[in-house]
Amino acid sequence: MSSCSRVALVTGANKGLGFAIARDLCRQFSGDVVLTARDAARGRAAVQQLQAEGLSPRFHLLDIDDLQSIRALRDFLRKEYGGLNVLVNNAGVAFQPDDPTPFDIQAEITLKTNFFATRNVCMELLPIIKPHGKVVNISSLEGSKALENCSADLQKKFRCETLTEEDLVDLMNKFVEDANNDVHEREGWPDSAYGVSKLGVTVLSRILAQRLDEKRKADRILLNACCPGWVKTDLGGPCGPRTVEEGAETPVYLALLPPDATEPHGQLVRDKVVQNW
Repeated sequence: MSSCSRVALVTGANKGLGFAIARDLCRQFSGDVVLTARDAARGRAAVQQLQAEGLSPRFHLLDIDDLQSIRALRDFLRKEYGGLNVLVNNAGVAFQPDDPTPFDIQAEITLKTNFFATRNVCMELLPIIKPHGKVVNISSLEGSKALENCSADLQKKFRCETLTEEDLVDLMNKFVEDANNDVHEREGWPDSAYGVSKLGVTVLSRILAQRLDEKRKADRILLNACCPGWVKTDLGGPCGPRTVEEGAETPVYLALLPPDATEPHGQLVRDKVVQNW
């Protein structure tokens, strides 16, 4: 591969929403599309499925919970392409409502992947995003709902325009700790680990976008969070009213914004419309 080649990457793309996003990018993005999965066999099977449709994705192993795995992917992108043009952070986990796993365990696992691992991917891959690149973090309006169900004090902290990434990390760690001590509701947290994790992703996206403006303004990289809606997937459950194809529309729209676009940036977007949260 030449380092001039353009490349888009989707995490957690062997099935569900990530697979639909990878498929649409294969059809619309002018460059290579790298489909990642933490299970090599499932990832390669997904690539074969798209190849059978006449598309040409590449596969790379990625377990976002493993920092070494993220760094191996970063080194691959740097060597093969000289960087990255489009990053879609889709990989995530969710417990079903009837799951008997204790809440403290759900909180730890959900935050570990949806917030902390997504943040690690951003930390390692944002420095290699090329000028006019696009970063799309899959979030959810469940995060906005979680914010509404937080105490007034927590809402003020999350909405604070000067909240730092370190402050946000501290808040996310406090939620896990409070859940572990069974005092999360008393401390003003909602009873949704998934919602809190996605609130973290939305706020992180705002903070990272601000940092891009401060440090790489001339590169005009756009970074947003988006809500794909309630999609019928393994993660979303069988009751979701949207197909994966419908869920993929907004993430793909944000990934393919034109090079001269200046907005949206640092926003939460649903159905291609910026949301107030």
